Amino acid sequence: MAGLASQSQLRMSFLRYALVTVPAVLLLGSLSGALSNAGYGNPWFAALQQPALMPPGWVFGLAWTILYVMLGLSLAMVLHAKGARRRNRALALFALQLLLNFAWSPVFFVWQRADIALSIVAAMLVGTFALIVVVWRIRVVAGLLLYPYLAWLMFAGLLNYQIVALNPDAATLAPGGASTDIRL
Repeated sequence: MAGLASQSQLRMSFLRYALVTVPAVLLLGSLSGALSNAGYGNPWFAALQQPALMPPGWVFGLAWTILYVMLGLSLAMVLHAKGARRRNRALALFALQLLLNFAWSPVFFVWQRADIALSIVAAMLVGTFALIVVVWRIRVVAGLLLYPYLAWLMFAGLLNYQIVALNPDAATLAPGGASTDIRL
């Protein structure tokens, strides 16, 4: 007997997606930061002149945890919307967005290229706006879940821009203010 799924079955189907997407996005985001030695414990970052708006380190951990959970839930809603027009486009935009997001920490903290990281943030802003437009047409709530992420990216972009402006030699700055020049 073929029939439509009940509300309970639909809810369970969404929960199965969310039980994979939320931990996966949270884990990958956390790994990107941890493997890049992101944050105030990074000697290169500590040597930079910080913008006046720079929040304490714990704010970043809390904000990104909440944002990754919201991204994972939004992704689960899109995955759950089987047969929706533009679903494949939304999934491609999600993949691109997450790749850019996870690439930012290594570029900034490992390669110490605040200028290139700023370009990544700009691409993430454009990508997030496009993602919201596409996802909104699939599930409004999934689109709404992306607005805090967009707002945080704007703030992160401002911080990244200020770091570039305050530290024009950031790419050549050695941790702790030591010189990288070899003395003869």
